[in-house]
Amino acid sequence: MRILQLTPGTGSFLCGSCLRDNALTLALRARGHDALIVPLYLPFALEDDDPSPAKDAPVRMGGINVWLHQRLPFLKHLPRVLTKRLDAPGLLRFVARHANMTDASGHGPMTLSMLRGEAGRQREELEQLVGWMKTMERPDVVILSNAMLVGLAHEIERELGCPVLTTLQGEAPFLDALPEPWRASCWDELGRRARNLSGHVAVSHYTAELMSTRLGLAPDRVHVVWNGIDPRDFEPDDAVRAAAPPTVGYLARMCRDKGLETLFEAFVEVKRRVPEARLDAAGVVLGDDRRLVSELERRARRAGFGADVSFRADVSRAEKIRLLQRATVFSVPATYGESFGLYLLEALACGTPVVEPRHGGLPEVVEASGGGLVCEPDDPSSLAEGLVELLLDRERACTLGRKGRDAVHARFTAARMAEGVETVCRTLLART
Repeated sequence: MRILQLTPGTGSFLCGSCLRDNALTLALRARGHDALIVPLYLPFALEDDDPSPAKDAPVRMGGINVWLHQRLPFLKHLPRVLTKRLDAPGLLRFVARHANMTDASGHGPMTLSMLRGEAGRQREELEQLVGWMKTMERPDVVILSNAMLVGLAHEIERELGCPVLTTLQGEAPFLDALPEPWRASCWDELGRRARNLSGHVAVSHYTAELMSTRLGLAPDRVHVVWNGIDPRDFEPDDAVRAAAPPTVGYLARMCRDKGLETLFEAFVEVKRRVPEARLDAAGVVLGDDRRLVSELERRARRAGFGADVSFRADVSRAEKIRLLQRATVFSVPATYGESFGLYLLEALACGTPVVEPRHGGLPEVVEASGGGLVCEPDDPSSLAEGLVELLLDRERACTLGRKGRDAVHARFTAARMAEGVETVCRTLLART
């Protein structure tokens, strides 16, 4: 099959959805499909030496033009030769580093406009995207990285005559964070358009049930395909782990939503019972996150264990893997309904057991892998209990880690993910 995947880039920081979509494209290619991933809005930010067919691909629907069409609609009359310069990757990366793209509070009007697609203010950008797609060999299936791109689907289906499939992964927290009246309007528009699509791939059973209920989707149109990784680089290192002190690992954006503050408060309790314990946290740090990280560093120093806490921004892939290999136990106690948690697969592939809150798609991964414990959400004391249990019982931690690693290799590989998506695509084509 010829499969075209449209995925928003971030321009300047690593994103789990981008890593997942890139891995899916590579795995589909390995299965013999003509798969192509196309960056929208901003260039991709991928890990060191991460292979990608889109690493140098032109950005479509460039983020600057999309934003300007929202704020200054008269710009649609400017010559394309001028607006095209605003899609330069270097300029887009610069803007991405200085813009606040993760705060939903100011994005209501543009979110609704994008969901409206051909009826929104970005119509010209959409037409140029579809026009470019028509110059290529016609795809059998177009996959939208998330349901927030559903506004593109009608024009793609009408002009290319192929089914459009959306991935469901993490839309609800963003939409629920929008202020009214935009929140209700965006949910209504998303539901109306999503119900007309050929199908949807949800990254977890939790996400499938949540989005089916909130969008009114027919059960036979929603297919669950768990995320997967290439586990070959993520191998346990027993010697490194045995030589390290009891260590709690964290690898995600360092912000409150991902539960960094919750983990720190749990670690305060851990230190009372395991005085030699360390906290090793790494990940993306955006503008609003620096204040939190600095505050936690000050709290650690005041509590007398500043030397036992490490917060590292933008680590390399090799450093990330080393962190996971060294950690005794791993936790990213997200405070919202995380749809899956790709970081769990990376930790488990390194043989590191996890402790995760009992909400969203996180317990689904823990239970399916058998590689960890669940705790109460937003409860530092409950989280601390699970962490202490595995820090003190190294034998049990190793047993859970081995089970988790075996499960990743058996059920959560990129190859298995690609196989599942391939099956869904064939099902859609059989209906047309």
